[in-house]
Amino acid sequence: MEEIQVEPPKATEVRVKMLGSSVCHTDISSLKGFPHNQFPLALGHEGIGVIESVGDEVTNLKEGDFILPTYIGECGECENCVSEKTNLCLTHPVRLTGLMPDNTSRLSVRGQPLYHVLSCATWSEYVVVDINYLVKVDPTIDLAYASFISCGFSTGYGASWKEADIQRGSTVAVFGLGAVGLGAISGAKMMGASQIIGVDKNVMKKEKGEAFGMTHFIHSNVPDKSASDLVKEFTGRGVDYCIECTGVAPLLTESLEATKVGTGKAISVGIGVELVVPFGLLGILFGRTLKGSVLGGIKTKTDIATIVNKCQKEEFPLHELHTHEVPFVDIGKAFELLKEPDCVKVVIKM
Repeated sequence: MEEIQVEPPKATEVRVKMLGSSVCHTDISSLKGFPHNQFPLALGHEGIGVIESVGDEVTNLKEGDFILPTYIGECGECENCVSEKTNLCLTHPVRLTGLMPDNTSRLSVRGQPLYHVLSCATWSEYVVVDINYLVKVDPTIDLAYASFISCGFSTGYGASWKEADIQRGSTVAVFGLGAVGLGAISGAKMMGASQIIGVDKNVMKKEKGEAFGMTHFIHSNVPDKSASDLVKEFTGRGVDYCIECTGVAPLLTESLEATKVGTGKAISVGIGVELVVPFGLLGILFGRTLKGSVLGGIKTKTDIATIVNKCQKEEFPLHELHTHEVPFVDIGKAFELLKEPDCVKVVIKM
């Protein structure tokens, strides 16, 4: 724990008192230099908070509003936003510098600027966020659930809903049954997939997958057999769609190989630390499609509201994600809890 300084918000920014946060594996990857290697680093990008103060030019938000920080904006006017083909806004892009849009930081420690993982640092009592990188939500939402929706669960859900655009009656494999993978299973169920296969080396994830709509489970820790081999043995010809949620480099090729020749589609949403990965050319040469995805193709202003509404109606068993909890002062324990085989999400109580 460190005592830090948090500046007032500038013109188009708000200062937020964090109410709750959670741990995402991207936070862990950031310690190893992804998405940037700027230090000292303030961690956290999932969470929910309440606006404490607003900048001079902020008109659509006020003190007391509950918000989710996001790491993609949505201007609604740029070429990408208008096209409806992608969620990657050109005006408010993913920030990989660890700084605010003006390339400065509102956080400092002992006189030195603090960087953050993406658009802010939610593992702090107070954060400053540019208004283009947050979404207002209903204050009655469960704080833990809101934190899951701000990144992990929504990424997987969107991968099935927005990126894969899964067709009713089709078959789907999901590699990795963490929060992102369970979101992908939930999205595949919503889209009407007839067979949803969860693939994980941890057999304890089988029960979690079934709670979200998984129809079959494949234990991938089998000697001399790849994940794609196991999927094809089970299905015969592979699946229509595969959502890769682990970020483990070799599984990028495996996700393609697990799909059907000629028509298969794989969506890559997992984030590891290897930015250059080995890739099997034959996997894609035989007519399959590989698509990368950030935040599962979810548009922050448009689509997160839909997911929040479904959350409020309890259409997802998000309580199944809430496996561990730590008070903010004991945040160091969160890293150890992630190693537990039954851990899905660690909630940080601010």
